[in-house]
This record gives sequence, structure tokens and C-alpha cells, in this order.
Amino acid sequence: MGFLKEFKEFAVKGNVIDLAVAVIIGGAFGKIVASFVKDIVMPPIGVMLGGMSFTDLAIVLKESSVGPAGEEQGPVLLTYGIFIQNVVDFIIVAFVIFIAIKGVNSMKKKEEAKPAPPPAPPKSEVLLEEIRDLLKKDQA
Repeated sequence: MGFLKEFKEFAVKGNVIDLAVAVIIGGAFGKIVASFVKDIVMPPIGVMLGGMSFTDLAIVLKESSVGPAGEEQGPVLLTYGIFIQNVVDFIIVAFVIFIAIKGVNSMKKKEEAKPAPPPAPPKSEVLLEEIRDLLKKDQA
């Protein structure tokens, strides 16, 4: 029974829920970045390189052939264009995460830069100061 209780405490902690939300948002962000690269970044690059599409870039390792039973077997391709597109995806994601972390760190530095108010003196010190002030008043 202790194991289930520990698991329940772990599962409902804020950190686990935050992690789940981050994974879901990260998945959606990945789709957005993939679409951005595929539909917005790569077409102009392809036009600049003479109208080629990166997804079409491949090296044919083995041509199409007909198998022993008469079925056609497709070519074996090394699709390095898709790899290039995925590298561009990664660079964009890494850059966006870098900018986000840099922003969070700068906000943390601003919070740290604010000086903390000095701690209140202990009650005994305050009482001694009051006594001193009263004695000064009586002597004057």
C-alpha cells in the first residue's frame, strides 16, 4: 500500500504536471517548427538553388527491380534532403529555446539585482535603543 501512496504523491506533484504540460506544448511546437521549415524556409532556399526541393534530394543506392515472384520492388534511396530539412528544424528549435532561456535568465538577473531589505533588528536591540533615547532625553 505504501508504494501506491508514494506513486500518488509523485503523480500529483506540480513538477510532474508541469512536465506533462511541457511535453504536450513541446510536441505542438515541434509541429509548428516543422511546418515553418517545410512550408516557409525551404521553398525560398530551393528557389535560390534553382528550383530544387530538399525533400527530393536523394542518392539511389539500388534501382527499381522486379522480384523473383514478379512483384516490383522500389528503389533503395539515401534521402539526404530530408536529413538537411531536419537539421534546419533542429537549428530553428535550438535557436528559439536559446532565446527563451536567455530571456528567462535575464528576468532572473533583474530579480536578483533588487537588493533585499535589511533584516529588522532584534527586539532586544530595539528595546536598548529606546532606553538609550529615553536616557538622552532625561539628561538634556
